[in-house]
Amino acid sequence: MAETWQGAAAPVHPPLRAADWWRIARRGLPLVLLLVAGFTLLLMIRLFERPFCGLRRPVTPYVTQSVCRGAFALMGIRYRFQGRPMRGAGAIVANHASWLDIFALNARKRIYFVSKSEVAGWPGIGWLARATGTVFIRRDRRETLDQIATFKARLQAGHKLLFFPEGTSTDGLQVLAFKPTLFAAFFDPALRDSLQIQPVTLRYQAPDGADPRFYGWWGDMAFGPHLLRILAARRQGEVCVIYHPPVNVRDFTHRKALAAVLETSVRAGLSAA
Repeated sequence: MAETWQGAAAPVHPPLRAADWWRIARRGLPLVLLLVAGFTLLLMIRLFERPFCGLRRPVTPYVTQSVCRGAFALMGIRYRFQGRPMRGAGAIVANHASWLDIFALNARKRIYFVSKSEVAGWPGIGWLARATGTVFIRRDRRETLDQIATFKARLQAGHKLLFFPEGTSTDGLQVLAFKPTLFAAFFDPALRDSLQIQPVTLRYQAPDGADPRFYGWWGDMAFGPHLLRILAARRQGEVCVIYHPPVNVRDFTHRKALAAVLETSVRAGLSAA
């Protein structure tokens, strides 16, 4: 089980004022409507998509993508990207800074998150994760064979699988060491020769005058207060998604070397700021 990164103490914010609550309502209500409408549409399409297409999802990922783009527009957060997402099936690894990462990564490219099994049972979030095709796994080496079978089936269906190798979220100002455990599955003969992995950096810029860690969500920070603080901001910052060149798994002899190269690429994207 990955340990939660604690880091430095979270920034202390003044109490929300009337003007803050007005901005929360002005941004939050349309955001909720968008999420509910998008989720409802996704479920309706999936009723037909699943029996005819199985693991393949030719339509519903576009719904998720549109909702995530709309969410940034409604929250007022600028969204941009650099580089080119890889084509075809494969894996993606990224640094993990916030719950906003889910929106940022889905907004540009159709992906499927790989998450710890506990998330499936979380109220609300677990339901959304299952509906959008998240792959749930246990971080247990004894289940490596099952993980390989699952990854192989999803990749053969054309899916791009997204991993957070740090194993926990941070304040967005740093990249933690990548845990190489999950990379072991990629060296199976059924995957190694054809699999590509693309490193991606998520870089957040706080609103002018705000704590640089404004969008970071880490340690024991509660989701609700963090969401309210973002919605209440007078001016928003931005998130930039940086796509680095993909690497071939067959070019590496072991998982630790692969993890190190991917970590270096992701770290370089954050350091460039």
